[in-house]
Formats: sequence, C-alpha cells, structure tokens
Amino acid sequence: MIVIWTIDKTKKEPLYQQLLHQIIASIQQGELAPGERLPAERKLAEILQVNRSTVVHTFEELTSLGWVERRQGSGTLVAQGQWGNRQPAIYQWRSLFSSPLLKEDPYLTQLKNQKVAKDGLDLYTGDLSSDLIPDFKFPTMTWDQIMHEEKQITPTGYKPLKELIFQHFFQGIPQKEQDILITAGSTQGIFWLIQVLLNPGDTIATEDPSFLFSLPLFAARGIHLKGIKQDQAGIDCQALEESIQKKKIKLLYLNPNYQNPTGRTMTLQRRKEIIHICQKHHLPIIEDDVFSELGFGQSIASLKSLAPDQVIYLGSLSKIFSSSIKVGWLVAPKPLIKSLVNAKKIMENETDLLPQLLATAALSQQTYKKQQQQLTEKLQDRSQAFSDTLQPFKKDWQFSPVDGGLYYWLTWQQRKLTRNDWQAFLQEGLLVAPSFLFSNDTSSMRVNYTRLDKENRMIFSQKLALITKKLKKNS
Repeated sequence: MIVIWTIDKTKKEPLYQQLLHQIIASIQQGELAPGERLPAERKLAEILQVNRSTVVHTFEELTSLGWVERRQGSGTLVAQGQWGNRQPAIYQWRSLFSSPLLKEDPYLTQLKNQKVAKDGLDLYTGDLSSDLIPDFKFPTMTWDQIMHEEKQITPTGYKPLKELIFQHFFQGIPQKEQDILITAGSTQGIFWLIQVLLNPGDTIATEDPSFLFSLPLFAARGIHLKGIKQDQAGIDCQALEESIQKKKIKLLYLNPNYQNPTGRTMTLQRRKEIIHICQKHHLPIIEDDVFSELGFGQSIASLKSLAPDQVIYLGSLSKIFSSSIKVGWLVAPKPLIKSLVNAKKIMENETDLLPQLLATAALSQQTYKKQQQQLTEKLQDRSQAFSDTLQPFKKDWQFSPVDGGLYYWLTWQQRKLTRNDWQAFLQEGLLVAPSFLFSNDTSSMRVNYTRLDKENRMIFSQKLALITKKLKKNS
C-alpha cells in the first residue's frame, strides 16, 4: 500500500498515538481493507522518519484493541472479523471529544445502502416477513383511558403486562425472589446490564459466532468480548471453563434457543453442564431468549427455570410484533432489578406506555396461543421449503435444518472465503449477513429464511447459483 500517514513532531501528542489514530481512520474509511498487509515496521519507520520502536508500539496497541493481527511470517494485517469488538483508542479527555466514533463495518454500510434503495433480496434483516405477522386485534382507547392506565405504571413497568408475562412464560419459577423489568426490546436490556454490572476493561464470554459481536455498544464502553467455540449441542463446556480460569470473565451471555446467527438450539444436557460450571465459578448468566415463541415443537427447559438465581433472562415480543413495536422484559433477582431501575432513573430512560398496552392487549386475547401456533406452523413450512431449495447446493454449502427462530447458517465447503468474495453477494443483490459480522470466520452466512415465499425462493435459488458459480471460478 502507499503510505498516506504523517508524523508531526511539533505536536504534544505522542508519536505512536498520532500514527495509531491515522491507521484506525484509514481502516474505518475503507482505505485499508480487512486482510490487507501493513508496511513492515522497519520500512514504515524509515518513511515516517521515526524510531522503529514507535511503529512497534503502535502495532502492539492496534493488536490489543482488535484492529490488526500479527502473524509469524506474514507481518501485520488488518483484522478480518469482529468489527464490533474493536476498541476506540481513548487516552485522555480531549481524545474523547476529538476522536471519531467507532464506525460500523464497511460491508454492513454497503448492505444497508442497498436495503434503503430496495436494490436486492433482503435476507439480512432480523424481522419476520410482514405477511407472517399475526393480526392481533387491539382495542380502541380514548385519551382518558390511556391516562387512567398510566396510573398502573410502576418503576419496573406496566403492572398488568408484568402479571401476564409471569402467567405466560414463568409459571414454574417462584416469583417471591424474582421481578420483571419491562424494556424496549432485549437489546435495551443488554445495555442496562452493561451499565450496572460492568466496568470498562471487563470481559463478557459468549458463543462464537454470536450476535453480540455485531453490537457497537461494547466497544463504546470499553467492554471486551471473548468468543467460545460451539458445536451442534451448544457452547463448548471445556473451552468455557478454561476461559473462566484464564480470563477475568464477569458475565456469560447465551442465546440457547435458535441462536443468532447459527439457528442452533442448545441441548438440555449441555444447559445443565453450563449451569454447573457457572455455579462453581459464581459466574452470572444472561439468557437471551427472544425467539422463544418461534419454536416448531416442544421447548427445552430454559436456563432460567433450571437456575433462577444464577440466570438473568431476556425475553421479547418484538419478533412477533415486528421491530416497529419494541417491547421486551428482563427477569432477575429483585436486588438486581432494583439497581437497574435506579440506573434507568439516572439516565432518564423510560419505556413507553403504548407498546406495553399493545403487548398487554395481545397476550390477553383468548386467540393469542392459537395465532402463535399458526405462526410457528407457517414458519416450519417455510423452513422445510427453504431446506428443499438448498438441496442442489449441498456440495458447496453446508447447512442443518433448524427447530425454530428466524435463521439458517450456511457454510462454504470449497475453500476459505475472503471478505472480498462477499462482494459477489452485493453485486447480485442477495443481502445476507456474512459470518465476519459475528466472529473471525469469513466462510459462512446467516440467512433469514422466513422472508422467502415461493416467488422469493426462486429468486434466491437463481442468485445463489450465480454466486456459487462465481466463487468456484475464483477458487
């Protein structure tokens, strides 16, 4: 690459910090692509007319912050994945205001631009197709009625909704020591937990790949994410325990049902093993169960039901209502809920009443369970149809049918893909979520199969055939 950085020795800012900020800016702006090699230390030092130790210090800092990877015999390369896990370089107060905010992955920016332009088949989004969303009947309410219902708002949420959530989802859990906090979706619950339970520099362990790696809020808070490998049964117990012993992990985040992004469901045996490990090491678990209402068959016992005091539970109806109506809940021991409520007050971050009223109306309907079952039957039909559509591609794309949720996970069989290979998907207008948004892997993709009706399955098949042919030709 052509070096475009400069060093001003008259500035008070240390030389290595000047270089570090410029390299990060080059990566954020796309001037340095993932996988691209940076100049050798000695050569870059000569060009910038600084000591080699300055360049070495810069590269070491970039490595610790997650922006580059240093490989024996290959030099220093721009990191391929986990964009959301890269840390901003903040050293002093003025840097907090002058440094650019951490930007999203350049591929994601391109994908979103195509989504806005409606230029392609959108299988990236995390919403149900609009034709699948149940048609709940919501009662008309006058303003006086809404004002009357507002009197039932407590610091933890709308009281009738909290009661219904306990009835529908937590009948087997003793309520005496537990409480519910209503949230605007599960991501808001994660945000509040970060504020209360973690400090900058702390580490969360999670599955690899995981939805958490796509969230920029961890890097903004200086929280580290540690990915633990998983198999078809769930997160690897031995690898988890080794990480707990080696690293100061404060929380374990799991998405055991129809995991985002892989679609896998953790087995009951694995759930019990994980709880045993976490109880032994006094490690709290966050169970993100937002897809619980989208399962095809008999559900497996939740982590929360197996260990109520060990597990913080996140639930949501946003997947059924669509993302335009954000309503979720956090269930945890009462002392933690009290701390979260205090944090909400400080941040003046209240949950709107209207989504809570809509959720209450939906859960109160006698037809709710029937509509929910009809939805899962439609999803199961689409899953089967999508699996059939993928059969001609089995030699090139590995996949496993799912038991519920929104996503299939497809892995390229022929060779390791690079980030540049995924440009073929954008060029053909097939908008999927590549695995580098969720991990360091670059050869898999998440597909929202629920958005594929018969017509769109044909379009998907045609586009995937063209892309597969192009990938095989490039190899």
